[in-house]
Amino acid sequence: MSTADHDVDCAIVGAGLSGLAAARALVAAGRTVVVLEARDRVGGRVLNADIGDGKVVEAGGQWVGPTQHRVMALIRELGLATFPTYGAGDNLLEDRGRLRRYRGPIPRINPVVLADVAQAQARLDRMARQVPLDEPWRAPRAREWDQQTAWTWLARNVRTRLARELLQIGIEAVWAAHPGDLSLLHLLFYIHSAGGFDTLISTDGGAQQDRVVGGSQRIALAMAAELGEERIRLRTPVRTIAQDAGGVTVEDVRARHAIVALPPTLVGRISYDPPLPGLRDGLTQRVPQGSVIKCHAIYDEPFWRAEGLSGQATSPAGPVKVTFDNSPPDGRPGVLLGFLEGDQARELGTLSPERRRAEVLSCLARLFGRRALAPVDYLEQDWSQEPYTRGCYAGVFPPGVWTRYGRALRAPQGRVHWAGTETATVWNGYFDGAITAGERAAGEVDRALA
Repeated sequence: MSTADHDVDCAIVGAGLSGLAAARALVAAGRTVVVLEARDRVGGRVLNADIGDGKVVEAGGQWVGPTQHRVMALIRELGLATFPTYGAGDNLLEDRGRLRRYRGPIPRINPVVLADVAQAQARLDRMARQVPLDEPWRAPRAREWDQQTAWTWLARNVRTRLARELLQIGIEAVWAAHPGDLSLLHLLFYIHSAGGFDTLISTDGGAQQDRVVGGSQRIALAMAAELGEERIRLRTPVRTIAQDAGGVTVEDVRARHAIVALPPTLVGRISYDPPLPGLRDGLTQRVPQGSVIKCHAIYDEPFWRAEGLSGQATSPAGPVKVTFDNSPPDGRPGVLLGFLEGDQARELGTLSPERRRAEVLSCLARLFGRRALAPVDYLEQDWSQEPYTRGCYAGVFPPGVWTRYGRALRAPQGRVHWAGTETATVWNGYFDGAITAGERAAGEVDRALA
């Protein structure tokens, strides 16, 4: 079939980081592409929010870390810069109504509790190293681990109340899900994918170390600018993908191949002709998105810094269980970032915006004092309500999914290939994984076209 019979070599569904990375790689290889995006913007799960004076906060994903080599290289390639997450001063831990101040990553609590956390993290890291990143279902104890939840494991292996609560907060902060929502095997795969549990939850040296100057959506905007408007179609939801022996039709685009760069739950909302094989379709039915509402309280100044506080706080009581100082690089205005994750996001997501704001600010006031009750502005983003996302940060694998359906995750279906951070082997669920997944899918298409 001649080139004239096709609009492009590859149609790409989704203009998030993964879809844009796939397009960028294919264009670099000399292939023709079009990216179809349902929203009126690029970026997917990354989104900047204007807070005035040319400054932004990130309503979506925001952090990058030193071991996320591909995204850090891409940031440099695009001429962007990063700055460190603010961490000077004391952190806070709220435990049963008492606030504890501490410096560094380890709170001043009962040494027995600290030892309990340490032994649990060490055991999880050891187990995680046994999980093959490309085939987690082939781990030596895969079925045993995939038949229980992370919550079940915590209940059986962590002795002290506060240690369990702190580990639960860590899991909720990474997966935006209750530990009972996810398979232990998925927890272990994710830990191995990132290089260790501590790397996932840490600021200095970890996944939360740095932010992108001007907001993380600039990564997507810069990639889109390189590709050019002619290669990206916004406001174009993809509802049908049909393939035959000669190519793929994605809505009204005829292509030789297609890449679908969406989370599994959205993949399953597209109609395919012929239908997806049962195993791949079953996967899409079983991988929901995490639940998170990202809340920013904005103040004239970061008043907590004058009080010797970093803005980083942990509270098992919640509903905001983790906070950060999310102020712009120059520290003005002051921004406190609070996360509602897992059960807290689901429960408070049913409240009116006014009641939810009051709950969040009340929690911030317990941690940082009464000045936190009176922000000059307040922004929130409930990703579960976004029709073209349906949750963040990434897909959550419940018990049984990896061992029963996992082998269908990355396997192409004819001329249709899969991208998205959920298909990554390294830094799954993060920017880095999204980019490498897009580039992997692009490589599959390029080889098929050769």
